[in-house]
This record gives sequence, structure tokens and C-alpha cells, in this order.
Amino acid sequence: MEHGWSARRTRWGNRLAARRSARAPAAGGFTSQPEPRTIGFYARGRQLTAGNFLLGGHMVETHQPWDIEPPSPGFTAELHGFGWLDHMAAAGDREARAAAQGWVNDWIRRYGRGHGPGWVPDLTGRRVIRWINHALFLTAGRDGAANAPFFAALGAQTAFLARRWQAAPPGLARFEAVTGLLYAGLSLIGMARHVPAATEALASACARDIDAGGAIPGRIPEELLEIFTLLSWAVQALSDVGQEAPAALTAAITRTAPVLRSLRHTDGGLARFHGGGRGMEGRLDHALAITGNTATARQRLAMGYARLDGGRTSVIVDAAQPPGGAASTRAHASALAFELTSNRRALVVSCGSGLSFGPEWEKAGRATLSHSTLSIDGFSSARFARVARPDEGAPPLLDGPRSVTCHLSHERYATAVLLSHDGYVPTHGLTHIRNLDLSVDGRALLGEDTLAALDPAHRRRFDQVLTANKLQGIPYALRFHLHPEADASLDMNGAAVSVALPSGEIWVFRFDGPGKLSLEPSVYLESGRMAPRACRQIVIRALILDHTSQINWTLAKAQDTPLA
Repeated sequence: MEHGWSARRTRWGNRLAARRSARAPAAGGFTSQPEPRTIGFYARGRQLTAGNFLLGGHMVETHQPWDIEPPSPGFTAELHGFGWLDHMAAAGDREARAAAQGWVNDWIRRYGRGHGPGWVPDLTGRRVIRWINHALFLTAGRDGAANAPFFAALGAQTAFLARRWQAAPPGLARFEAVTGLLYAGLSLIGMARHVPAATEALASACARDIDAGGAIPGRIPEELLEIFTLLSWAVQALSDVGQEAPAALTAAITRTAPVLRSLRHTDGGLARFHGGGRGMEGRLDHALAITGNTATARQRLAMGYARLDGGRTSVIVDAAQPPGGAASTRAHASALAFELTSNRRALVVSCGSGLSFGPEWEKAGRATLSHSTLSIDGFSSARFARVARPDEGAPPLLDGPRSVTCHLSHERYATAVLLSHDGYVPTHGLTHIRNLDLSVDGRALLGEDTLAALDPAHRRRFDQVLTANKLQGIPYALRFHLHPEADASLDMNGAAVSVALPSGEIWVFRFDGPGKLSLEPSVYLESGRMAPRACRQIVIRALILDHTSQINWTLAKAQDTPLA
């Protein structure tokens, strides 16, 4: 009930501030010619110009986006956040400019007086940044009278951010709101009074939400990238007007950069854990270039993820407890799951976040069996709380692993990581122990997965479960989800799996121990698409009948790319 009342109070506060802000003075123009820093894609811009809006996992065909009934809250947020303007500006021709100007002017006529769903701090900050970034694109070919509503709306949104940035939840949402306010204060005539407060708020957010190791509470690599990008824009905007960024801001950038480099695979994409995706192509490199952190070294252990490198192969493992507190509503039960990328091709992946495909897909993507790790049938390594009403949002994770251990070692011929988690101790008395060895040349990954009841109390719990199951054994499975572009087939009379990548590489999977090997259907959940993509997963199904069960496996490169 308190959560519902708090949410209603926040909504009413936003509405009241939006109405009051509509009476704020208009911006007097720009203090200097804004330089766009956001990145868009030409093809997406052409699609939008043609009236095809692919937002939040839904495709809507319209030339009047504000007339439609939005198919989902995610679609509404992306539409009112105006991130799609990046793609329109990338297209950049007269047709794209006319469409973008028309849609912005339409928004101002309908919602510019403080109405509609776009008046929340994070969306307003995101929208202000885009409008300022693409101001020349949005005002070109129009006289002062025609552009007056544009500057009036910017003035109103700046006033709203000044009143309501504190209402944005900590994390990415608050960084978006505060960076939008800072952008407006630095770029718009008559808004400079907001710069000190925005700068101080941004420095405080950096100190509070980014820890000493460069990590954020949610442990979402893509969200960390978005925050890092916003900080890079803020530093550049301050530099452009001759102001020095506060020490807390530059320190946050310095400690965040190596974390992001550690969480990036050899194909340039980020590890997809805890609700995050690969990240927009080119965004990290662009932000690193702005901040001058292009030479930052990678870390072996960053934000709770262990990284193994060898040759042209990268392996990233979730080696820490799932996020807790407010961040647990997006957290995945992915303890000890890994992803593997060879050269420029993803091979072993996680299913990803199903957020844009609805609550059922979102919940499925968070389960342990949607990750490349071991799972006991019918159980995840962390359990989901029950949610009484759909409007309460996604359920938080509960009863997850209390102890997750990680030990990295470097040998002459391989880099190894030994991990464990106790997420199945309360339910079955079993600890999952995983050992991964990646060869120096990156051509072989050796794995060893063990389920074990480690002490007398755990063994008693295991015996209780086994007895309740009439001594039939506890079924478990070891899963390796494959990227949709990986072509897999069973070989050697079902004793091995060959996986061919589009690059020409062939990898072979083998195992030793109890269980049966199979290839089964899986899905690849990717934001920006209209539906989940079909793919395959390698599965070893086995029973644990005693206090210990172990499976050894190898994933080795049998054929290199033609150019290699």
C-alpha cells in the first residue's frame, strides 16, 4: 500500500509541477550553436520517415504518432523520450527534417502546456537533451515566429526539471533528469541560473550511485554505459563553455571506464545480464573518446563479473549475488552463467531481457534456465516474490544466493576461474561449483560443473528431498544457449555438438559424466525487435542420486575463420 501511495504522490507532484512550469518564461535562444553528440542510424531514420515506429518491441505504422493508442508503456516512454530523433537526424534529408519538425511541433501543441505522459523527470531530461542536440535540424528553414513555441516548450521543460529532478528514482533516471537540466542551463539563454544546482546534483549522484569500483547497484552493463555516456556529454558541455567539471564527476568517469571495457566482448557488444542488452553500437567508443579514456585497461573482475581472455575469445561470467533492494525488480537469477564470444561472433549467450515483449517474457528471461548455467528442474537459483497486482510492477528476486565465491588464477597455458553459489542450499541442500579454464590462444574452454551437499546440514536437507522424491533422483540440466546465427547439429551419434558460426569458425562441444546430450529450442530476447528470435541450446540432462554429481565438458574450436 505504501508503494502504491508513494507512486500516486509522485504522479500528482509531476502533474502539478508540469502545469506550473507551463507558465515559465521561454528560453531566449541558444548561447552557442549546439553540437549533436548522440548517435543515430540512417536506416532507422528512413524507416521512421516512412511512418514505421519500432519502439518498445512494437511496430506501429503512422504519420501521426500522437494520435495512436500506444501498445505498451515502453512504447509510450520511448515515443515521449524522443530518442528516435537521433535516427531522424542521421537520415538528415529534407523529408526527414520536415517529418521531425512536424512531430515535435505536434507534441508542443498537444502536451507543451504540461499535459500527457511525457512529463516525468527522466523522460523530460532525455527529451531536452535531444531537442538541444538536434536544434539546428529542428529549427532550420523556419523563421523566429515559427520557432517561438519550440523555445517556449524548452523553457517550460527546464523549469519542470528544476522543480522535479529530485523525484526521479536514483540511478539512470536521475542521471537523465539532472543531465537534461545541466544541458539546458548551459545551452539556453536565460537558464544559466540552473547550472550550479545541476552540477552539484550530478556530482552528488556520481558519489552516491557509482561505487569505488565503478559499479552501480543494479549491475546492469548497458545501464552503466548509458550513465557513462551522459557523464561524458556533461563533461563536454561544461568544457565547451569554459567550465571545469567537478572532481566527483571526473572521478566517476575514471573509475567507470575500465569496468565498461571489461564488460565488453570481443565483438564490441556488452555482456547481457540483469535486464541489459548489448548497448548501442559505437556509443561506448564515442563516450571513451570524449572523456579521453580510450587507453583504459580491462579488469579481470568488474562489477561482480569475471572476465577470461584468450586470443580472439572473451568469456564473461556473472560471479556475484544478484542485485538487491530496488534493483532486484530487474535482477536475473543468473549466478555463474557465462557468455562466450569468438572474434566478432557471439557463440554462447543468455536469452536476455524480455521486458519489451511483455511481463510473461520478462519473467521467463529472468529465470535460471534462460541462462548458460546449471539449473535444478523447476527451480531458479533465486526465487521471485509474488506480486498482488499487475500495477505493482515486476516482482523482486528473493532468497537468492547468500554466498557467491570467485577465485581467478593465471596459469602459463590458461586463465581459470573457480566459482560457487549456494542458491540451491535452502531448497535442496546443494551448492553449485563451476570451474572454467580458457586457453591462452582462446581456442578451448574447459568446464567442470558440480552439484554437492558440502556439510552435514546440507546433506540432511538433500536426503529429505531425495526421500520425498522416492529416491528417484533430483533432475538437473546444464544449458548453453547459442546465438541465433550459430548453426548447431548433433555429431558422433549424439555424443558431440558442432556449432558453425557465420565467420566460418566451427566449435565442437563434448562432455563427460552422467546425463544425456541434446539440442533443444531456445529464444534470443533482443530489444528493438518485434518478436523473440528462435535459436538453439545445448542441454545436458542428468540426475543427482548421491551427495555429489559432476559433469566435465569442453567447447573447442575445430576450424578457424578462413582469414585466420
